[in-house]
Amino acid sequence: MSVVGIISEYNPFHSGHEFLMNQARLVAGDDPIIVIMSGNYVQRGEMAIMDKWSRAKAALASGADLVFEMPFSTAVEAADLFALGSIEILNKLGVETLVFGVEDANLNFAYLGGRIAEIPQSSMDFRDYSQTYSTQYNQMVAREVGYEVNAPNAILGLAYAVANHNLGAPMTLHPINRIGVGHDDILKTTSAVQSASAIRNLLLHGEDTSQLKEWLPKEEAEALSKQKIYPNWNILFPFLKYRIESSSVEELQKIYQMSEGLEYKMKAEIHLARDFTEFLRRIKSKRYTYSRLRRLCLYTLLNVSQDDIIQSFNHEAVMLLGFSKLGRQYLKEHRKDFDIEIVSKVDKKNSRDGSIALQVRVDRLFEQIMHVDQNFGRRPIEG
Repeated sequence: MSVVGIISEYNPFHSGHEFLMNQARLVAGDDPIIVIMSGNYVQRGEMAIMDKWSRAKAALASGADLVFEMPFSTAVEAADLFALGSIEILNKLGVETLVFGVEDANLNFAYLGGRIAEIPQSSMDFRDYSQTYSTQYNQMVAREVGYEVNAPNAILGLAYAVANHNLGAPMTLHPINRIGVGHDDILKTTSAVQSASAIRNLLLHGEDTSQLKEWLPKEEAEALSKQKIYPNWNILFPFLKYRIESSSVEELQKIYQMSEGLEYKMKAEIHLARDFTEFLRRIKSKRYTYSRLRRLCLYTLLNVSQDDIIQSFNHEAVMLLGFSKLGRQYLKEHRKDFDIEIVSKVDKKNSRDGSIALQVRVDRLFEQIMHVDQNFGRRPIEG
């Protein structure tokens, strides 16, 4: 058996993801493909453009056998922690081979991951506050390993490799060359594969959606075209503004990853900012990336504390969003062997604490924006 795993956001699911799924099927053969997917909030600190159930449905239609929701405490994190949490979950679900897309699949990710994992902790004690953590990390890797990390998917691929190296029984890493445009490229109508960010920008700016069917599965393209609201920070900013202005400094200090006086900076700048983009510029410094600050704003908006994250990891479970016939059979045969709780139905008992409780809580805002229930009353999709 060669159970294949994929770590994803699918924000939204497009033809590039479909290509990777097809490549994963060549690796898996008759064995299942297990996808761990971000829920309604993604790594950059934003709401997903489409709800988790719709994105899971697109993945199932394109060949996934099991789609699980990644806990919020892993999904909205920096690359290293995002990778670590995802890798550990896939390992607990019996995945033997990790398939992921990168700019250069010829790189020996297993070797590089091992080298990086063995770098002394003292080399990672970054004290240059004029540069971001990620910049100093990349410089350290280039210095210690002799490889400069610049491409976004290579950075994430190396994070997967480091996390995988530290497992007791590491998975086989199977990188696949990405096709089409780059990770953050603008829309190129002549290309059959667009970046997810380009597709989101098209939707958010109210442009013609008739071409979506050329870049996304037909059913998903139709659903996105008909969707009335596309979640974004312009919609959320008034809620964030109220949250910061109505909270005391002491309350803001309890927010996860609030540090180095950022609570004072946020309080000082929020009333002056006309929109979210301006607010980010006002609180930006050389020390923090925009992604780091967006995540902090999301934690603040959702009132996520350090204790919430700790409790999520102390009682971690994964929500089953959908399955194929093969996926159902795999679950039936191996569920008792998994070292992680699988939730197929959210109820009062399993949503009382831990990762499911946090998931239900943060999804309340998404439900208010989108007017669609996300947890209670939902059942896994049969693909």
